[in-house]
Amino acid sequence: MKISKTPTFQVNGIILILLIFSLTTLSAQEKSEKIASSAQDWNSLFQRKKGWFGGDGIFAIPMDGKEYIQANDSTETLFIFSDSVIGEIGADGTLKKKEDFNFVNNVVAVLKGKEPIAENFKFYYPTDKSGKNTSVFKPNTPNTKPGEYYWLGDGFVNVDKDSTLYIFAYRITHIDPITSFFDFDQVGVTLLAIPKNTPIPFEKGVRQIETPLQFPYAPNVGMTTFGSGIIVNTKSAGAPNPDGYIYVLGTGGLEKDLLIARVKPENFENFDQWTYWDGAKWNADKTKVRGVTKGVSNELSMSPADNGRWILVHQLFGMTPEVSIQMTKSITGPYFTTRNVWHCPELEEDLDYYAYNAKAYPHLSKPGELLISYNVNSFDFFKDILTDPTHCRPRFITTKIH
Repeated sequence: MKISKTPTFQVNGIILILLIFSLTTLSAQEKSEKIASSAQDWNSLFQRKKGWFGGDGIFAIPMDGKEYIQANDSTETLFIFSDSVIGEIGADGTLKKKEDFNFVNNVVAVLKGKEPIAENFKFYYPTDKSGKNTSVFKPNTPNTKPGEYYWLGDGFVNVDKDSTLYIFAYRITHIDPITSFFDFDQVGVTLLAIPKNTPIPFEKGVRQIETPLQFPYAPNVGMTTFGSGIIVNTKSAGAPNPDGYIYVLGTGGLEKDLLIARVKPENFENFDQWTYWDGAKWNADKTKVRGVTKGVSNELSMSPADNGRWILVHQLFGMTPEVSIQMTKSITGPYFTTRNVWHCPELEEDLDYYAYNAKAYPHLSKPGELLISYNVNSFDFFKDILTDPTHCRPRFITTKIH
């Protein structure tokens, strides 16, 4: 299991930040737990012993495009995951050996309805010629090199154009771990375009579009990357004050700046029509993009709240024990002070465990609440997966938003 969706040139600084912020006090933990509470029904949905039993990356896409309208019994939600483990856990709750599971880089699942009911939740992952489970999406673009694979970013259904399902996908390659804390690097951002009514698991008809959305971040060391989150600020999506734009969120720099681009739905594949917030205005020159706040994670979310406000949900600095929120009256800021709403207790179970990439699910949330997930993983994954195979899975919490 890979560690985080972070290009290697940003990693060492982030690890230092992680170590500093991991020194969380007990009083901060107690304060966080009063703000949010565990969502046990959703946690139980992902505690599985057969088939898919662990993974990260989780995003949830309402297939009717109603991002901010509460789901009903007929709603179908596409869940997308990155690195995942598939197999069967033994009766004693452990795995005997690595051969007891398959490791794939991305899978999808579908939930029918608004409640976390296991009978209505189905995973999809294809098999290769030998019958072994494999990834749903594999890189097949002009710049793809042998050995590369996809981790998945956010996605949405573009109902204001032709109901194409768009999903961001990051091309990942292995590198020499001697040169970096991690053994992977992100080498490109692809946009997956999936026509309406394409049968899951999307074995045919997927267009893979290379994008210009990874580029040097001028104010700081490192590169930008977009697709960390999507705001569909349209009437069809149920946005409370729609302006008709699709906002694509990204990150850049060692301080984990939040970056924003926007485009009209009909121009989503036309990157010449995208503009980027430069700190004062929307600018067609992507190299002028500037952060609107700092300390976010590589996967995150922005959801509408009451009184015209927005709630940014993220893991503080990407991989610390804190699930954080920031309020703003405008997508471009200013953002209010970060509040830690949850301290991830799993980090106290094992020295190698860490949490990352929190985000919210507005259409699956109950009125007045926000459903949030975060991922848990281990720095010693292939050892810990044998004795605690379900540690690597999303955890869910809820927080009040009124």
